[in-house]
Amino acid sequence: MVALLAWPIGLAVWANGKVQHTPALSGAANTPGTTYLLTGSDSRADGGIAQDGTEGSRTDTILLLHVPDSGPTALISLPRDTYVEIPGNGAAKLNAAFSWGQAPLLVQTVEGLTGLTVDHYAEIGMAGVEQIVDAVGGVNLCHDADVNDADSGMVWVAGCHDVDGTQALAFARMRKADLTGDVGRAERQRQLIGAVMGKVEPASLVLNPGKQVALIDAGTGALTVDDDAGIVDLAKLALAFKAANGEGGITGTPPIVSIDYRPGNGAGSTVLLDPDATPGFFAAIRDGSLPPGPVGGMPVG
Repeated sequence: MVALLAWPIGLAVWANGKVQHTPALSGAANTPGTTYLLTGSDSRADGGIAQDGTEGSRTDTILLLHVPDSGPTALISLPRDTYVEIPGNGAAKLNAAFSWGQAPLLVQTVEGLTGLTVDHYAEIGMAGVEQIVDAVGGVNLCHDADVNDADSGMVWVAGCHDVDGTQALAFARMRKADLTGDVGRAERQRQLIGAVMGKVEPASLVLNPGKQVALIDAGTGALTVDDDAGIVDLAKLALAFKAANGEGGITGTPPIVSIDYRPGNGAGSTVLLDPDATPGFFAAIRDGSLPPGPVGGMPVG
């Protein structure tokens, strides 16, 4: 009995000590439910993107995960090129907030866009995606087109394939060879996350301590979370991910008007959200009043 109790308790204490923290939360008044902001950060320092002399880091993956007090859990992709007001900086692409002010400014920007207060923030170094996928033994991913994209390294024959960490990272990064650009990439990123979470089944981990250690080591090594978050919060986040990607969950994007909106202020090509539908969309996400299934995206016609 002591041995059975000691292993999970010791594992939790060890894992909690490995989690990296960063200031991120705004301190804004709470809104109903629990809201997580999840980002994928590429940094030249960790080998996530090419050593081309450019300083700093960027975020190409921005996900809002919301668990309402009642109703379906929602996982919403916020396209990195979304044209949005950034506090103190004016209107620009959403991922510019991360470049200019890292997690705190990105959190404030997302809160202004959605009306939801971020309760927890988690950032994964994209270079760590390879280790996480390999730690779960690879994943099965699907894409319905042939791809040979030099920028991301994605080489794909239309259909579903078992892939390792390197291939999964390319799958998540590819954008230029996708006619839907940032929106298509967001869909593949959600697919990858769902595939990884599908491999992390508690029953399979209980009987495989080595896999437990490898997965925790890879995951915590790649993760940075807000100062208030611990291993229990990450476990709740993982459960919310599963719920959002299950039959009773919601996945998608906010309502989009254009994926090539050019405001003419030096921002270049941006993603324009529907100014009339977006506030109500996020209010429904907050209140849990949307039905399960896919949401948002481009208008029909």
